[in-house]
Amino acid sequence: MQKRELKTREKGEKRGRILFERRMRRTHTILLPQMLPLHFELLQNVFRERGYQAELLTNEGPHIAQLGLKYVHNDTCYPALLVVGQMIDALQSGRYDLDHTALMITQTGGGCRASNYIHLLRKALERAGYAQVPVISLNLSGMESNPGFKMNLKMLRKLLAALVYGDELMLLGNQARPYEINLGETDALLKHWVEEISRQFHEGKAYSLRQLRKVAKSIAGSFEGIQREAIEKIKVGIVGEIYIKYASLGNNGLEAFLHQQDCEVMVPGVIGFGMFSLDNRLEDHRLYGGSALKKWAVQVLAGYLKKMESALISAVEATSFKAPGRFEHTRELVDGVIGHGCKMGEGWLLTAEMLELVEMGYPNIICAQPFGCLPNHIVGRGMMNQVKSIAPKANIVAIDYDPSAARVNQENRIKLMLATAGEEAVGAIESALGALLQHKPEIAAD
Repeated sequence: MQKRELKTREKGEKRGRILFERRMRRTHTILLPQMLPLHFELLQNVFRERGYQAELLTNEGPHIAQLGLKYVHNDTCYPALLVVGQMIDALQSGRYDLDHTALMITQTGGGCRASNYIHLLRKALERAGYAQVPVISLNLSGMESNPGFKMNLKMLRKLLAALVYGDELMLLGNQARPYEINLGETDALLKHWVEEISRQFHEGKAYSLRQLRKVAKSIAGSFEGIQREAIEKIKVGIVGEIYIKYASLGNNGLEAFLHQQDCEVMVPGVIGFGMFSLDNRLEDHRLYGGSALKKWAVQVLAGYLKKMESALISAVEATSFKAPGRFEHTRELVDGVIGHGCKMGEGWLLTAEMLELVEMGYPNIICAQPFGCLPNHIVGRGMMNQVKSIAPKANIVAIDYDPSAARVNQENRIKLMLATAGEEAVGAIESALGALLQHKPEIAAD
């Protein structure tokens, strides 16, 4: 074991990176960037249950982007600026012992520049004077390894279950909050379930498929108990680059703003993106060939995620809440619209999510586009007219997010989209009323 660690350390030193060593597991705090509050809090607790001293960052503000610009080239995509800026801001805060702190970031290995965030972060740490801080790559592709951070099958299953539960909580929370009679009841229930799921993880429960089905049903049933008003509100869906779509730091608190505008929000879950990523691997194998063993491994993982997705959907379908579509159906929506080989960034999934949102009754769509993300501009903004031709009810607006974008301009464009949605809703009511009066003229007489 010591020889293997020595070889890994030597490889890391040759590649110019500081390794997260076994001894650091006891002595170092691992800082995690924020993106999905509910999901990532569950992930943080899985890491803690495994023995890592993980801490989810919550620092926000306009200074984060400026700090990112200071240490990352301004041609880099906006999410990279924010992730790097948030982490360096945390290190500069004085809250952490810099000789006993590590950072963690995901690394997909795909064609998107997000695969290089980890290298940008390491360069930024050197420039900021924090070269001693190790950066851990969280990946399933074997791209980087560290002696002090290992993921076994049990931990992986808990992490995947955490993402499924996060999707369910986000889905139900967004559908319940705008209509709740007792204000704050939804958020209190969300907090309860994050704590309860974390407790069950610690006890070795809630992550097998059988247990996941049971817990998912309990979660959905508890949200059914929230007292809600029976009124209609403007329904808005959010799509776009994965970080900007979910992270309030990246989209200037978009979900909170829409709630202030008295809207119901629908944000597609992250499990769909995971299945999309696996589907891309299978599509690559179909188009270009490759290892039969890797294909088998991807198929096994994709099948497992499909069963987890089914557990979530079945639990929500048993309630009055609207369940998300199955990935297979989402994939079929873009047949003949955009090729499945279009997979950089969010690829064809972004176009599919817009079509799915319209189908689900969320025709008002915000496409969140970060500066520097060319793939998402192509499959997002570039496909808007095509989506509208297929789904005429679609009311889509693309909102650009970058360090120089004024928040007031972004919100004004969203308000204009909501005004259009309101006019269409009034028009639909008037048309329905007119048809009713024509059919039953005695109502008009009354």
